[in-house]
Amino acid sequence: DVFVLDMGEPVKIVELAEKMIHLSGLAIRSEKNPHGDISIEFTGLRPGEKLYEELLIGDNVVATEHPMIMSASEDYLAWDVLKGRLVKLLDAVERDDYNSVRQLLRETVSGYTPEGEIVDWMYQERSGEP
Repeated sequence: DVFVLDMGEPVKIVELAEKMIHLSGLAIRSEKNPHGDISIEFTGLRPGEKLYEELLIGDNVVATEHPMIMSASEDYLAWDVLKGRLVKLLDAVERDDYNSVRQLLRETVSGYTPEGEIVDWMYQERSGEP
């Protein structure tokens, strides 16, 4: 079984950061307070980062006895199928075959849709690629 907790209203990360700074007894460094202890910098999204986190892939939730706990009916792979794909995935990783890795992830992970090119800085450094 997969359970989902009702976590309440979404919280803005900047508000959470401000609260944590204040609760630590520190001050936020800003134009209004240039001598503050910690500045908050907005750098934008990096590739793969999300604006919000999805808790479920589908909408298949059922109420439980507790009002803030729901039960989710998610798709899953049988252990034998998953085990076979993990063996293939490990083999593809060991061969540095990232196109196969990506394809196996597409077949295995519901909703996985990678964007952009594959960039493996470690592999490029080892192989002498630019």
